[in-house]
Formats: sequence, C-alpha cells, structure tokens
Amino acid sequence: MALETSVVMIFIGMVLLLRIPNNHAKLMFSPSPAPQPQSPGNVTMYGATPGSLQPRECAPRCTSRCSKTAFKKPCMFFCQKCCATCLCVPPGTYGNKQLCPCYNDWKTKRGGPKCP
Repeated sequence: MALETSVVMIFIGMVLLLRIPNNHAKLMFSPSPAPQPQSPGNVTMYGATPGSLQPRECAPRCTSRCSKTAFKKPCMFFCQKCCATCLCVPPGTYGNKQLCPCYNDWKTKRGGPKCP
C-alpha cells in the first residue's frame, strides 16, 4: 500500500513539474544570436583594394608580402613594380590576389603571374 502511494505521489509530482511554464529556462539558457558573416563588399581593406595606397607606401607593404620567400630581391622588385602601377598589395605573404584585380590580372609574356 505504501509503495502504491509513493508511486502515485511521484506521478503527481512529475505531472505538476511538466505543467510549470518553461519561461525561466528560456531566460537562463537562451542561445545567443549567431554572428552574421560579413561580405567582402562592406569591409574596407586599406592597401588591399585598387588605388588605396600612395606610392611611398609600396615598400613596407612589399616587404611584408615578400617576408617569407627565399627569393627576396625578385619578389621585392616585381612587388614594387606592381604596386606602383596598381597602388595596392594583397594582404598576407601568399594568395589573396582576388582583392587586388590589377595585381592579379597582370601577366607575363608566357601567361604566368607577374606580381608575387
């Protein structure tokens, strides 16, 4: 008899717990909004967009761009030549040329990339 009473009391307790509004759980554990990705169109990258550099700013940008290459002299020569024409240098030491179309599209006679 005591076992039946205990089971009934547990059942009634569970039913009551299920009927309690869940508002307090929503306040405590509400997920934060997911960060929205930024499109490259509304981010201004100084020096990485065409025409955004002054000619005097090419040397430091090219030094950074050519910092990890084993061929520093040719890299610096062509980087500064490209920067003087395009007035931009892509960020990083490799790649990212899509940010500077002039830098990316300038090709050698053989069709290879002119700018490092």
